[in-house]
Formats: sequence, structure tokens, C-alpha cells
Amino acid sequence: MVALPDNTLMSAEEYLLWESTQEERYEYWDGEVVMMSGATRNHNRISANFFKLLDDALAERSCEVYIVDVKVQVEPEQKYFYPDVVVTCDERDDDPQLIQYPCLIIEVLSPSTEAADRGKKFAKYRQSPTLQEYVLVQVAQPSVEVFRRNEQGKWVLSEYNLDERLRLESVDVEIAIAHLYRQVQFETEATEN
Repeated sequence: MVALPDNTLMSAEEYLLWESTQEERYEYWDGEVVMMSGATRNHNRISANFFKLLDDALAERSCEVYIVDVKVQVEPEQKYFYPDVVVTCDERDDDPQLIQYPCLIIEVLSPSTEAADRGKKFAKYRQSPTLQEYVLVQVAQPSVEVFRRNEQGKWVLSEYNLDERLRLESVDVEIAIAHLYRQVQFETEATEN
């Protein structure tokens, strides 16, 4: 993420009206408008793979899957974020501009966003009473972290590697990790001779 050069500040109402007319995507952090950075091909491929697998699995259910260009209202009038993939199964989610009741949020990590995705964003996402799982997907190597809210309301981490299957309890879907990384080209480390 990159802040606008002039550190544009506006109200949430002004942001929602203005942002809907922009070609670029901007998040909203307590009055500050923050431009979203571009993504790599691998980042885009992983996001698309996750979206397709979830969309196919949930096609006959009342859940909706969105990718990249649909924002999540994290705090009314305070924070609006763009996750890479978001799922809602809540019939109250009828606003055409945003999701208010997510059950699953997926962020594909990049060097420029990883700290915020793990830190400030996750801290705010955890406050959503409907969110059950938060998934972080590495791009540099095949590795997936899933934070799940347990029955006591605590967030528990589970980690998955390329040869494992991921069970998303929030939507009752199982996905092979290898399928998330289909057509992803990993960089090989150069070895010194």
C-alpha cells in the first residue's frame, strides 16, 4: 500500500462516493485514503485460483465469493479494506459496494503488504463478529496459514504445505494446497559455486 502523495483526508461518506469513481483502488484508514499497490503475476494467479476453487465449491449454496475489487467494511465510518478474496454467507450483505458480514477473508501476501496484512488489518478483521477464518497465503513459497476463531472466541493458527489439504470450516470446503499454486512459478535461489 502507498499513501496518496498529498495525504488525502476525507470523511467515510466522501470516500465512498469518491472511491467508486476512481480507476485505482483505495482503502480507507480512519480518514486517510490509501492507494493499493499493484500485484505480481503469481499473486494474481494465487488469488484467481483461490477464488475459482471457492466459487465452484459454493455454487449451489447461498454464499458469495468476491475477488480483489470488492471492499470489506471493517469499521463503519472508519475502515474499508480490499482483501484478495472474501466470502459472505450472510443474507444481510446486500450493499452493492461492499461486504459487511464476511465469514472468510483471504490475503495473498506480498513484501509491500505482508506487515499490514498480519498486523493492523488482522487486528481489525478480528473484531468482525461474523469472521470465522483469516487465511494468509505466501507467494514466494507454498505455505498457507489459517487463523480460525474457536468456540471460545480465540484465534488459533494452523499451517499447511504444498502436499496437504486445507479444510475451510467457515464454508465447509476442502482444497488441495497444490491447487492454490497451480501455474505459479516459484523463484529458485541461486547457489554459489
